[in-house]
Amino acid sequence: MADKTQANSPAPGDGLVRAGGIVFIIGAVATLVTVAPLFLGIDAFPTYMFVLSMLMGVGFLMAGAGVLRSAAAGRRQARAATKQAQGL
Repeated sequence: MADKTQANSPAPGDGLVRAGGIVFIIGAVATLVTVAPLFLGIDAFPTYMFVLSMLMGVGFLMAGAGVLRSAAAGRRQARAATKQAQGL
């Protein structure tokens, strides 16, 4: 029996990786904005900018969780294919 999954269909975890990348980029921009006053000699930004900088780590963890979820799905699929091939 042929696998019915399309080659370009999203795998489990792809959404987490994409969302994690977006959150990471938002955090990276916030980090650059937060560090800019050190080089420009202006007043520091409010505390919420430092909190937004934490999104960089959150995005990294989200993307990592997506990669692990995708790897686990691939392992399950390979295990099922092996069992099916042994049954033939």
